[in-house]
Amino acid sequence: MSILDRLSRLLRANVNDLISRAEDPAKIIEQSLLDMRSAYAEARSEVADAMSQSAKLSREASTNRKLAEEYEKKAEEALRAGNEELAREALRRSHNHKDLAKGFEEQVGTQNATVDQLKTQLRALEAKIDEMESRKSLLAARQKTAQAGATLERVSGFSKAGGAMDAFEDMERKVMAMEDRNQAMAQLRQESDLDAQLADLGRDRELDDAFAALKARVQGGSQS
Repeated sequence: MSILDRLSRLLRANVNDLISRAEDPAKIIEQSLLDMRSAYAEARSEVADAMSQSAKLSREASTNRKLAEEYEKKAEEALRAGNEELAREALRRSHNHKDLAKGFEEQVGTQNATVDQLKTQLRALEAKIDEMESRKSLLAARQKTAQAGATLERVSGFSKAGGAMDAFEDMERKVMAMEDRNQAMAQLRQESDLDAQLADLGRDRELDDAFAALKARVQGGSQS
C-alpha cells in the first residue's frame, strides 16, 4: 500500500470521527493537516530507510564482486602452483560470490525503483500539504464571512423590525378574535331579548282573551 493510500484511509477515519461529533469545518481541516504532516514525517522516514537499504545492497554487491575477483586470482595462483584441487575450490567460491553479486545488483535495481517511487509520492504529499494550507486559509475566511452574515441577521434592525411586526400582527389577531366574540355574544343577547319579548306578547294576548271571556260571562250573568 502506498503512502498516499495509507494517508487517505487515515484522513477518512479521523475526519469521519470529527464529522460524527459535529465539529466545525476549521477543526476538521486542521486535524487533516496534522494527520498529513504526521504522514509526511513517516514518509520521509520510509524514504530514508529505503535509501539506506539500497546503499546496503550496493555495498553487498560490491563486496561480493571483490571477493569473486580475489578467489579467481587465488585459483590462478593455486593452478600455477600445481594444486588443481585448491584451484578448483577457489574457483567455485569465486563463482558463488559472482552469483551473489549479481543477485544483490538486481535487488539494488528493484530497491532504487522503489526509492524513486517513494520520492515521487513524498513530493506529491508535500504539494498536497501546501494545497491544504492554502485551502485552510480560504476556508477560514469563508467561515468568518458566513459567521458575520449570521450575526448580522440576528442583530440587524430588519430582524428586530420583523420580530416586532410579528408581535403586532399576533396582537391584532387576538384583538380581532375578541371583537368577533363580543359581537357574537351581543347578537346572542339580542336574540334572547327578542324571544323574551315575543313570549311576553303571547302572554299578554292570552291574558286579554281570558279577560274578555271573563267579562262576557259576567255581563251575561247580569242580564239573566
